[in-house]
Amino acid sequence: MTPEAAGATAAGRRYDVLLLDFGGVCLLNPVELHARAESRLGLEPGTFRWMGPVAPETDDLWRRMIAGDLTERDYWHIRAAEVGAAAGREMTLQQYMTLLFTPAAPELTRPEATATVRDARAAGYGVSVLTNDMRAFHGEEWEHGIDFLRLVDRIVDCSDTGVFKPDPRAYERAVDAVDARPQRILFVDDQPLNVEGALDAGMDALWFDIADAPGSWASVAARLGVGDADGPRDAGGSNSLRRD
Repeated sequence: MTPEAAGATAAGRRYDVLLLDFGGVCLLNPVELHARAESRLGLEPGTFRWMGPVAPETDDLWRRMIAGDLTERDYWHIRAAEVGAAAGREMTLQQYMTLLFTPAAPELTRPEATATVRDARAAGYGVSVLTNDMRAFHGEEWEHGIDFLRLVDRIVDCSDTGVFKPDPRAYERAVDAVDARPQRILFVDDQPLNVEGALDAGMDALWFDIADAPGSWASVAARLGVGDADGPRDAGGSNSLRRD
Protein backbone atom coordinates (compact mmCIF):
# COMPACT_ATOMS: atom_id res chain seq x y z
CA MET A 1 0.00 0.00 0.00
CA THR A 2 1.40 3.39 -0.96
CA PRO A 3 1.59 6.18 1.65
CA GLU A 4 -1.07 8.08 -0.29
CA ALA A 5 -3.43 5.08 -0.25
CA ALA A 6 -2.78 4.44 3.41
CA GLY A 7 -3.57 8.06 4.19
CA ALA A 8 -6.81 7.92 2.26
CA THR A 9 -7.82 4.71 4.00
CA ALA A 10 -7.01 6.14 7.44
CA ALA A 11 -9.04 9.25 6.74
CA GLY A 12 -12.14 7.21 6.02
CA ARG A 13 -12.06 4.70 8.83
CA ARG A 14 -13.19 4.81 12.43
CA TYR A 15 -10.08 3.45 14.19
CA ASP A 16 -6.32 3.64 14.03
CA VAL A 17 -5.41 0.93 16.54
CA LEU A 18 -6.71 -2.50 17.48
CA LEU A 19 -5.89 -3.09 21.16
CA LEU A 20 -6.25 -6.68 22.31
CA ASP A 21 -6.40 -8.54 25.56
CA PHE A 22 -4.24 -11.63 25.14
CA GLY A 23 -5.35 -14.59 27.25
CA GLY A 24 -8.67 -15.97 26.02
CA VAL A 25 -8.88 -13.53 23.11
CA CYS A 26 -5.68 -14.48 21.29
CA LEU A 27 -4.40 -17.33 23.46
CA LEU A 28 -6.59 -20.30 24.33
CA ASN A 29 -8.24 -20.16 27.73
CA PRO A 30 -6.99 -22.83 30.18
CA VAL A 31 -10.41 -24.49 30.30
CA GLU A 32 -9.99 -25.29 26.61
CA LEU A 33 -6.91 -27.30 27.56
CA HIS A 34 -8.42 -29.56 30.22
CA ALA A 35 -7.62 -32.62 28.11
CA ARG A 36 -3.96 -31.63 28.00
CA ALA A 37 -3.84 -31.18 31.77
CA GLU A 38 -5.55 -34.50 32.38
CA SER A 39 -3.24 -36.34 29.99
CA ARG A 40 -0.06 -34.81 31.36
CA LEU A 41 -1.10 -35.50 34.94
CA GLY A 42 -2.25 -39.07 34.23
CA LEU A 43 -5.87 -38.31 35.14
CA GLU A 44 -9.04 -39.72 33.65
CA PRO A 45 -10.54 -37.76 30.76
CA GLY A 46 -13.33 -35.54 32.02
CA THR A 47 -11.82 -35.09 35.48
CA PHE A 48 -12.17 -31.32 35.22
CA ARG A 49 -15.77 -30.33 34.52
CA TRP A 50 -15.67 -26.61 35.28
CA MET A 51 -15.61 -24.77 31.98
CA GLY A 52 -15.35 -21.10 32.91
CA PRO A 53 -16.27 -18.82 29.99
CA VAL A 54 -17.06 -21.73 27.68
CA ALA A 55 -19.95 -22.89 29.87
CA PRO A 56 -20.44 -20.54 32.84
CA GLU A 57 -23.34 -22.62 34.12
CA THR A 58 -20.81 -25.33 35.06
CA ASP A 59 -18.58 -22.97 37.02
CA ASP A 60 -19.88 -21.07 40.04
CA LEU A 61 -16.39 -19.74 40.76
CA TRP A 62 -16.16 -18.20 37.30
CA ARG A 63 -19.55 -16.56 37.73
CA ARG A 64 -18.37 -15.08 41.04
CA MET A 65 -15.30 -13.71 39.30
CA ILE A 66 -17.37 -12.13 36.52
CA ALA A 67 -19.54 -10.53 39.21
CA GLY A 68 -16.44 -8.94 40.74
CA ASP A 69 -16.32 -11.05 43.91
CA LEU A 70 -12.73 -12.11 43.14
CA THR A 71 -10.09 -11.23 40.57
CA GLU A 72 -9.25 -13.32 37.54
CA ARG A 73 -5.84 -14.01 39.06
CA ASP A 74 -7.55 -15.23 42.25
CA TYR A 75 -9.72 -17.52 40.16
CA TRP A 76 -6.73 -19.17 38.50
CA HIS A 77 -4.82 -19.51 41.79
CA ILE A 78 -7.77 -21.48 43.18
CA ARG A 79 -8.13 -23.62 40.07
CA ALA A 80 -4.40 -24.37 39.95
CA ALA A 81 -4.53 -25.65 43.53
CA GLU A 82 -7.53 -27.82 42.66
CA VAL A 83 -5.80 -29.27 39.62
CA GLY A 84 -2.76 -30.10 41.72
CA ALA A 85 -4.92 -31.69 44.41
CA ALA A 86 -6.59 -33.91 41.81
CA ALA A 87 -3.11 -35.17 40.89
CA GLY A 88 -2.09 -35.57 44.54
CA ARG A 89 0.40 -32.73 44.66
CA GLU A 90 0.72 -29.02 45.32
CA MET A 91 0.58 -26.81 42.25
CA THR A 92 1.16 -23.08 41.94
CA LEU A 93 -0.50 -20.89 39.35
CA GLN A 94 2.75 -20.62 37.40
CA GLN A 95 3.21 -24.42 37.45
CA TYR A 96 -0.33 -24.88 36.18
CA MET A 97 0.25 -22.46 33.31
CA THR A 98 3.54 -24.17 32.47
CA LEU A 99 1.73 -27.51 32.42
CA LEU A 100 -0.77 -26.19 29.89
CA PHE A 101 1.18 -23.75 27.76
CA THR A 102 4.69 -25.18 27.49
CA PRO A 103 6.14 -25.58 24.96
CA ALA A 104 4.97 -22.33 23.36
CA ALA A 105 3.43 -23.86 20.25
CA PRO A 106 1.39 -22.20 17.45
CA GLU A 107 -1.72 -24.25 18.26
CA LEU A 108 -2.03 -22.43 21.59
CA THR A 109 -3.12 -19.23 19.82
CA ARG A 110 -6.36 -18.82 17.94
CA PRO A 111 -5.99 -19.03 14.15
CA GLU A 112 -8.72 -16.42 13.77
CA ALA A 113 -6.62 -14.04 15.87
CA THR A 114 -3.63 -14.47 13.59
CA ALA A 115 -5.70 -14.08 10.43
CA THR A 116 -7.53 -10.97 11.62
CA VAL A 117 -4.40 -9.29 12.96
CA ARG A 118 -2.60 -9.91 9.68
CA ASP A 119 -5.54 -8.43 7.78
CA ALA A 120 -5.67 -5.45 10.14
CA ARG A 121 -1.97 -4.77 9.69
CA ALA A 122 -2.27 -5.10 5.93
CA ALA A 123 -5.05 -2.52 6.06
CA GLY A 124 -2.79 -0.11 7.94
CA TYR A 125 -4.03 -0.52 11.49
CA GLY A 126 -1.71 -0.58 14.45
CA VAL A 127 -2.16 -3.66 16.61
CA SER A 128 -1.08 -3.90 20.25
CA VAL A 129 -1.76 -5.98 23.34
CA LEU A 130 -2.96 -4.81 26.77
CA THR A 131 -2.75 -7.72 29.20
CA ASN A 132 -2.96 -8.04 32.96
CA ASP A 133 -1.08 -11.24 33.49
CA MET A 134 1.15 -12.42 30.65
CA ARG A 135 4.46 -12.28 32.46
CA ALA A 136 2.95 -13.23 35.83
CA PHE A 137 1.35 -16.35 34.36
CA HIS A 138 3.94 -17.44 31.81
CA GLY A 139 7.29 -15.76 32.46
CA GLU A 140 9.26 -13.45 30.23
CA GLU A 141 11.05 -16.05 28.10
CA TRP A 142 7.82 -17.81 27.15
CA GLU A 143 6.66 -14.75 25.17
CA HIS A 144 9.52 -15.10 22.71
CA GLY A 145 8.29 -18.53 21.63
CA ILE A 146 4.82 -17.28 20.69
CA ASP A 147 4.85 -16.39 17.01
CA PHE A 148 1.59 -14.44 17.25
CA LEU A 149 3.23 -11.84 19.47
CA ARG A 150 5.65 -10.97 16.68
CA LEU A 151 2.70 -9.53 14.77
CA VAL A 152 1.94 -6.83 17.32
CA ASP A 153 3.50 -3.41 17.74
CA ARG A 154 3.43 -3.08 21.53
CA ILE A 155 2.85 -5.31 24.54
CA VAL A 156 1.58 -3.43 27.57
CA ASP A 157 1.72 -5.95 30.42
CA CYS A 158 0.26 -4.77 33.70
CA SER A 159 2.18 -7.53 35.54
CA ASP A 160 5.15 -5.21 35.87
CA THR A 161 3.30 -2.38 37.62
CA GLY A 162 0.47 -4.08 39.51
CA VAL A 163 -2.00 -1.58 38.02
CA PHE A 164 -4.49 -3.86 36.31
CA LYS A 165 -7.49 -3.46 34.04
CA PRO A 166 -10.09 -2.12 34.73
CA ASP A 167 -8.09 0.53 36.60
CA PRO A 168 -8.20 3.69 34.42
CA ARG A 169 -4.43 4.01 34.70
CA ALA A 170 -3.95 0.75 32.77
CA TYR A 171 -5.83 2.17 29.77
CA GLU A 172 -4.01 5.51 30.05
CA ARG A 173 -0.72 3.64 29.86
CA ALA A 174 -1.87 1.77 26.76
CA VAL A 175 -3.04 4.96 25.07
CA ASP A 176 0.38 6.49 25.65
CA ALA A 177 2.12 3.38 24.33
CA VAL A 178 0.16 3.14 21.08
CA ASP A 179 0.19 6.93 20.56
CA ALA A 180 -3.43 7.24 19.48
CA ARG A 181 -6.46 9.08 20.78
CA PRO A 182 -8.74 6.81 22.83
CA GLN A 183 -11.61 7.46 20.41
CA ARG A 184 -9.48 5.93 17.64
CA ILE A 185 -8.84 2.67 19.50
CA LEU A 186 -10.93 -0.50 19.31
CA PHE A 187 -10.35 -2.58 22.45
CA VAL A 188 -11.25 -6.29 22.73
CA ASP A 189 -11.43 -8.25 26.00
CA ASP A 190 -13.23 -11.33 27.32
CA GLN A 191 -13.85 -9.79 30.77
CA PRO A 192 -16.95 -7.56 30.88
CA LEU A 193 -15.47 -5.34 33.61
CA ASN A 194 -12.43 -4.68 31.42
CA VAL A 195 -14.66 -3.78 28.49
CA GLU A 196 -16.54 -1.34 30.70
CA GLY A 197 -13.23 0.14 31.83
CA ALA A 198 -12.19 0.74 28.23
CA LEU A 199 -15.48 2.43 27.43
CA ASP A 200 -15.06 4.66 30.47
CA ALA A 201 -11.58 5.51 29.18
CA GLY A 202 -13.08 6.80 25.91
CA MET A 203 -12.27 3.81 23.72
CA ASP A 204 -14.69 1.78 21.67
CA ALA A 205 -14.75 -1.79 22.95
CA LEU A 206 -16.04 -5.25 22.10
CA TRP A 207 -16.70 -8.07 24.52
CA PHE A 208 -15.09 -11.32 23.30
CA ASP A 209 -17.22 -14.41 23.86
CA ILE A 210 -14.80 -17.32 24.34
CA ALA A 211 -17.70 -19.75 23.85
CA ASP A 212 -17.89 -18.45 20.27
CA ALA A 213 -14.32 -17.42 19.54
CA PRO A 214 -14.63 -17.62 15.72
CA GLY A 215 -17.78 -15.50 15.82
CA SER A 216 -16.15 -12.99 18.14
CA TRP A 217 -13.17 -12.62 15.82
CA ALA A 218 -15.54 -12.22 12.89
CA SER A 219 -17.15 -9.32 14.78
CA VAL A 220 -13.73 -7.72 15.27
CA ALA A 221 -12.94 -8.08 11.57
CA ALA A 222 -16.31 -6.64 10.61
CA ARG A 223 -15.87 -3.67 12.92
CA LEU A 224 -12.49 -2.95 11.29
CA GLY A 225 -13.74 -3.61 7.79
CA VAL A 226 -11.13 -6.29 7.10
CA GLY A 227 -11.19 -10.00 6.40
CA ASP A 228 -11.62 -10.27 2.63
CA ALA A 229 -10.20 -13.71 1.85
CA ASP A 230 -8.93 -12.37 -1.47
CA GLY A 231 -7.22 -9.36 0.07
CA PRO A 232 -3.55 -9.05 0.92
CA ARG A 233 -2.18 -10.45 4.15
CA ASP A 234 1.02 -9.08 5.62
CA ALA A 235 2.69 -11.04 8.39
CA GLY A 236 4.32 -7.78 9.42
CA GLY A 237 5.30 -7.11 12.99
CA SER A 238 8.59 -6.69 14.71
CA ASN A 239 11.03 -9.54 15.09
CA SER A 240 11.51 -8.53 18.71
CA LEU A 241 8.89 -7.92 21.37
CA ARG A 242 8.71 -4.32 22.53
CA ARG A 243 7.37 -3.90 26.04
CA ASP A 244 5.82 -0.66 27.28
